[in-house]
Amino acid sequence: MHLNEIWEGIVSTIETFDFWGISALVFGLLAVLFLIKESIWTWPSGILYVLVSFVVFWNERLYGDLLLHVFFLVLNIYGWYYWVNGNKTDQQEVIVTRLTLKAGLSALFMTAIGVWVFARFLIKIPDWFEGMAPASLPYWDSTTSMLSVTGMWLTTRKKLDNWYYWFAVDVIATGVYFYKGMYFYSILYFIYIGMAISGYLSWKKSMLKSDTVHD
Repeated sequence: MHLNEIWEGIVSTIETFDFWGISALVFGLLAVLFLIKESIWTWPSGILYVLVSFVVFWNERLYGDLLLHVFFLVLNIYGWYYWVNGNKTDQQEVIVTRLTLKAGLSALFMTAIGVWVFARFLIKIPDWFEGMAPASLPYWDSTTSMLSVTGMWLTTRKKLDNWYYWFAVDVIATGVYFYKGMYFYSILYFIYIGMAISGYLSWKKSMLKSDTVHD
């Protein structure tokens, strides 16, 4: 593997970006930056990212990702609502909290089941559509998808634990994309690793200020 080959792969990917691809990249990065800062603007940015991604996935015929982002759209709308209205008893904004051990293990267990079920679904898709190529790395693909679903849900509830899931997604995606020769996306998710660490530290500091832990 030569550095010039990696660079050529990155440039080639960037050259294929159209308006929708660039928009998805920008709104995706903005959503993460706003999330780190606990800004409510993470949700409208996330919604715009999902809407733009619908166009990208449809054009690329990535129907599985398209369906998954329908769920992400719902969670973005819910997260926006919850962050605004979820803690109105004392007229303060929703604070960062952490899952209890029991709730954390339950989330991990449900995620593991989701990984297996979704992977089997991805493996079976070619059997239902004649001529469709087999899924590439279905279990790794399923793992990042289900970790993202759990991470997104925990984000809507403003749980510190969401960053564990995003960190895992970013590490796995960095490796998978590099393995598949998708170097631009590998570098992008490598950057996301740093952002996940930054988000965790920022949210932990915020949680310690409120000094509370809830289920």
